[in-house]
Amino acid sequence: MSKQREHKIGGQAVIEGVMMRAPRTMTVAVRKPTGEITVMKEKLNLLSDRWAFLKWPVLRGTVSLFGTLLLGIRALNYSAQEALEEDEGEIGPWAMAGTIAAALGLAVFLFLLLPLWATRWMETYFTWVAGQWAFNTVDGILRLVVFFLYLAAITMARDIRRVFQYHGAEHMSIYALEAGEELTVENAKKHSPMHPRCGTSFLIIVMVLSIVVFAQIPQVWPLWAKALARVVLIPLIAGLSYEVLKLGDRYRDVSVFKLILVPGLAMQRLTTRHPTDDQIEVALVALREALAAERELEQ
Repeated sequence: MSKQREHKIGGQAVIEGVMMRAPRTMTVAVRKPTGEITVMKEKLNLLSDRWAFLKWPVLRGTVSLFGTLLLGIRALNYSAQEALEEDEGEIGPWAMAGTIAAALGLAVFLFLLLPLWATRWMETYFTWVAGQWAFNTVDGILRLVVFFLYLAAITMARDIRRVFQYHGAEHMSIYALEAGEELTVENAKKHSPMHPRCGTSFLIIVMVLSIVVFAQIPQVWPLWAKALARVVLIPLIAGLSYEVLKLGDRYRDVSVFKLILVPGLAMQRLTTRHPTDDQIEVALVALREALAAERELEQ
C-alpha cells in the first residue's frame, strides 16, 4: 500500500467548494463569485488524543461519526459565507447544537421511525411480515427505498447537483493522491468520481447492518420500545459500519470486499456528478493545503 493511501485523507463537498480532512488538520477551499479561491485551515483537537480508549475498534467509528458532523457544519458555514458572500458571523455553539439536533431528528424520523411504522402497518395485513427476520428485512428494504427517494428528490435542485459535482471532484482528487500522481487537474480527471471510502457507502452499510442488529430486538416488544431501542443502537451500528468500510477500503481489490462495496458505489451515481475543471481545481487546492498543514505539524 502506498504512502499516499496511508494518509487517509477524507473530505466533504460544501457550497461551491470542498472540505478535506487529514489526520490532524482540516481545510476548506471555496470559490467566491469573483472567481477567487479562499481557504480556511484549522488544526483538529481530537478527543482520542486525550483518551486513548476512543481509538478502540467500533468505538472509534461512533466518535468519528459525531466528529464528522461537527466539522461538516463548520465547513458548510464557512462555505456559505464565502460563496454566497454572506457576513452573518460564525454559528454559535447553541446554534450548532440545534442544527445537529434538527438534522439527527429528521434522519431518525425518515430512516428509522417512518419505515418501522410502515412495516408495523404492513404486519397487520400480511401475516408473512410477522416473523422477526421477515419484519426486520422488510423494514430494512423500506429504509433503503426512503433513502433512495430522498436522494432522488434533492438531486432535482440545481444547487444540490453542483454540490454533488464537488463531491465527485473531491473523490477524483483523492484518487490522484492515492495513485501517487502529481496533484493536477489533468491527473485527477483520469479517475472515477465514485470512491469506496465515501459517506454514501457508509450509509448503505449502516442500513444493511441495521437489519441484522435490529433483528435482535424482541418481536414482542411494543412499537415505542422498538423505536427507542433502534435509536439507542445507532452508535453501535455506526461503529460496526465504520470498521466494515475501513476493511472494504483497505482490501478494495479483494473479491469479497469488492462485493461489499458495490451497493455503496452504485448509490454514489446519485450523490456524485462529473465535475468541471474549475471544480476539480478547488478540490485540489483543499487537498494540497491539507497535506501542507499536515507536514507542518510533523516537523
